[in-house]
Amino acid sequence: MASAGEVSGGAIPVLILKEGTSRTRGREALRLNITVAKAIADTIRTSLSPKGMQKMLVDPFGDVIITHDGATIMKEIEVEHPTAKMMVDLAKSQEQEAGDGTTTVVLLAGELLSKAEDLLDLGIHPTVIISGYRKAAEKAIEYLNEIAMKVDWKDKELLKKIAKIAMGSKSIRVAQDYLADLVVDAALQVVEERDGRRIVDLENIKLEKKEGGSLFDTKLIRGIVVDKEVVHPRMPKRVEKARIALIESALEIKKPEISSKIRVTSPAQVKDFLDQEKQMLAELVEKIAAAGANVVFCQKGIDDVAQHFLAKHGILAVRRVRKSDMEKLAKATGAKIVVNVKEISEKDLGFAELVEERRVGEDKMVFVEGCKDPRAVSILIRGGEKQVIDEAERNLHDALSVVRNVIEDGKIVVGAGAAWMDLVLKLRNYSVQLSGKEQNVVEKFAEALESIPKTLIENAGHDPIIKLAELRKVHAEGKKEYGFNIYTGEVEDMYRRDIIEPERVLRRAIESAAEFATTILKIDDIIAAAGKKFEPGKGKGEKSESD
Repeated sequence: MASAGEVSGGAIPVLILKEGTSRTRGREALRLNITVAKAIADTIRTSLSPKGMQKMLVDPFGDVIITHDGATIMKEIEVEHPTAKMMVDLAKSQEQEAGDGTTTVVLLAGELLSKAEDLLDLGIHPTVIISGYRKAAEKAIEYLNEIAMKVDWKDKELLKKIAKIAMGSKSIRVAQDYLADLVVDAALQVVEERDGRRIVDLENIKLEKKEGGSLFDTKLIRGIVVDKEVVHPRMPKRVEKARIALIESALEIKKPEISSKIRVTSPAQVKDFLDQEKQMLAELVEKIAAAGANVVFCQKGIDDVAQHFLAKHGILAVRRVRKSDMEKLAKATGAKIVVNVKEISEKDLGFAELVEERRVGEDKMVFVEGCKDPRAVSILIRGGEKQVIDEAERNLHDALSVVRNVIEDGKIVVGAGAAWMDLVLKLRNYSVQLSGKEQNVVEKFAEALESIPKTLIENAGHDPIIKLAELRKVHAEGKKEYGFNIYTGEVEDMYRRDIIEPERVLRRAIESAAEFATTILKIDDIIAAAGKKFEPGKGKGEKSESD
C-alpha cells in the first residue's frame, strides 16, 4: 500500500511530494485544525468584558504590554500553526471593519468549531454542517436587523454612552467621561458625505502620544499636532492668522543625477558657485514669501541657507514632516500640497488662527489650531507612564470606531449579552421548523452564540448555569432588553443602564466567525513542507517526534 505522497506502481513507489513533506488527511486533519482554533479561543476567553482578566505580553526585546484588548493580544502573540494565523487575520479583519468585538469574534469562531466537533462525533458530514451554519448565520443576521434600534446619529449623549462602553479598561476608567467627550467631538468633526452616505474616516483623526501629565491633560486639537520643532532659532515660535504653505519637495539645491566633475582654477570660481546656490535658494524663499505664506511645512529637508532666508522673512518653518501629516494638514487647513515651489501661489495656502511651537513633556511640538471647519483633527494623549498612554490609545481607537459605526449606520443593540440571548432564542425557535440533521446544526450554532453571555457571566465570577437560566427565562417572557450586569451580578434591564453597542459589531462578528468556521470545516488535507509538520501542542521552536 502506498504511503503519503506516493503512488504504488507495482513494487516501485513513486514519490509525488518532496521528501520530508508531511501530510495529514481526512478527519485527523479536520480535528487538528479544530483543536488549534479551540486553543486560541481559550487563550483570550478570560479577557472578554470590562471585568475580564488581562494578559502580559513580552516581546523578544523584553518590552511588556499588559492589556485585555483582544486585537492587541491577537496581534502580539506569536503563533505557528496556519489555522492559528488565520484566527489572527480574523481578529484583524474585525478590528478594521468594526473596530471592536475582536475577542468576541475569535471566541465565537472557536465555539462554532467546538460545536462542529460534537456534530462530527454524531456522524454528521462536514458538508451538512457547513450548509447548516450558513443558513443559521443568514437567519441570525436577519433577526439582528429586526432587534436593532434606529437612533439619531447626531445625539451626542447617545454617542458618549457608546464610547464609554467601548473604553472598558480599568487603567483609564477614571477619565472615561472626559475622554468620551473628546472622542465624540472628534468623530463628529470629521463626518463627510460621500455618494449619499455618511463616512467617518478614522485616518483623519490623529492620535499623538506624549508621556507626562495625567489622562485629564489629553486634549482635542481642532487642527493638527506635528511632532517636530521649528527648524531655526531666529524663526518666530508663534504665528497668528497663519497662512500655511505645504511643500512636498526639498528646499535645497538638487544634486545632479549623474556623477560629474568641475575643474576650479581660482578661489573666485568657488565663491561664484556658492553665491549662485545662495541666489537660487533666496529666489525659492522669495516665491514663498510673495505668495503670502508665513508658515511652511516641508515634507523633505530645508537647507541651512534657506532656513536663514525664511527666518529673515519672519516665516515659521518645519521640515521632514511625515506624508500622512502633510495630508492631514491639507484637510485641516484647506491648503494644497505644492510639488514645485516655483509655481506656488496664494490660492495654494491654507489658514489657521494659530501656529505655535510648545514644549510638551521633554519635547517640542508644533500646534496648528483654529482651522475653519477642519476635516482632520488631533487628539494629544497624555499620561504618567508609557503603559497607561498605550492602553489609552487602544481604548480611544476602540471608542472612535464604535462611535463611527453608530454615526454611519444609525443602529444600536442592547449589550451585556441581551442581544446575543435574543438571537439564541430566535434561532432555537427557527431550528424547530427544520427537519433532520439541519435542526441539530442550527441548534449547535445557537449554543455557540450563547457562549458569549455565558463567558461574560463566568468572567464576572458568577455561576453561568444559574444566571443563564435566569437570562433565558426573562427573554422567553419577552423582556428583550434584559442582560447580565457584571457589576451587580443581576439580570436586569440593561437598556435603562445605557449598556448599548453598535449593531455592526455583532453583525461582523457573526458573519466573520461563521465564514471562518465553514472554511476550516472544508479542509480535509494538510500538506506541510519539510520542517513544518504541525501537531497538537507543538509550538514554535518545538520539534515533533518524527523530526
